[in-house]
Amino acid sequence: MKKSILCLMLITAIFLSSCVSDEKKEQTISLSGAFALYPMVVKWSEEYQKENPDIRFNISAGGAGKGIADAMAETVDLGMFSRTISDEEKEKGVWWIGVCKDAVIPTISCDNPYLNILLTRGVTQKEFKAIYIDGTIKTWGELLGTDDKTSIVVYTRSDACGAAGIWAEFLGEVQEDLIGVGVYGDPGLADVVIKDNTGIAYNNTAYVYDIKTGKKRPGIEVIPIDINNNGKIDPEENFYDNFEDVLKAIAEGDYPSPPARELYLVANGKPEKKSTIKFMKWILTDGQKFIKEAGFVPLKQEQIDVYIEKLEK
Repeated sequence: MKKSILCLMLITAIFLSSCVSDEKKEQTISLSGAFALYPMVVKWSEEYQKENPDIRFNISAGGAGKGIADAMAETVDLGMFSRTISDEEKEKGVWWIGVCKDAVIPTISCDNPYLNILLTRGVTQKEFKAIYIDGTIKTWGELLGTDDKTSIVVYTRSDACGAAGIWAEFLGEVQEDLIGVGVYGDPGLADVVIKDNTGIAYNNTAYVYDIKTGKKRPGIEVIPIDINNNGKIDPEENFYDNFEDVLKAIAEGDYPSPPARELYLVANGKPEKKSTIKFMKWILTDGQKFIKEAGFVPLKQEQIDVYIEKLEK
């Protein structure tokens, strides 16, 4: 009799423990991935918890490659992803919704000795490709048409990431084709180019500009893209002085896409967890009002409607 009671108590304890575990899992939303989307997701999680205090978040940055790998392995609920989703990834079952927009911007140190010339003439897509893909422009003199032999120190990302992928897409290639010294993460790439006055890099907008002041972060400068290839930066191409103007250029299509891009949340098939679906619906509705203050560009309503329909299928 005692054994039967003990067995019943043990089974009950296991059942209750399982119920508590399932409830805790349902109330915890985990995300990993793109450095680009990380600040926005943190902001969303903070605002969402004000309305839903029972929900907990585990959020970690590590690059878009990690985000999609973790999502497909189902070690997180959602991956943060920041480049175009390939046909191969779609065939493997990647499910996604877009949530906002930003851009990758070419960067240099504000102490670069050629800064004034670069701000006046800009750099064309073809010239960036010669630096980052072909390796046919190796010195600042070759880029600027002088006899200066100072090498351009080219920096790129060492981790599988959306910033590198979208920058390579702008140049007609993929991340693996980018040449340069590999540096881990967006913060690392921004830091190294600030310290090297002969270097060149690229960064997500949120790591170039201070969201609160709207000014460029100390030590970093933007290389303007000569979009119309006329050898100078025209007034309509000159929108890099402050964050608000850059975000407006992205929203209105004045900054090219790529390297402007949509940012995604991805999963291995449509998520089944109710709390995850509810959070994504909130992002596409009430959550959109926090995008501009976090330094990103909201989606157009017609695109939001497409993603909401996708969530409700």
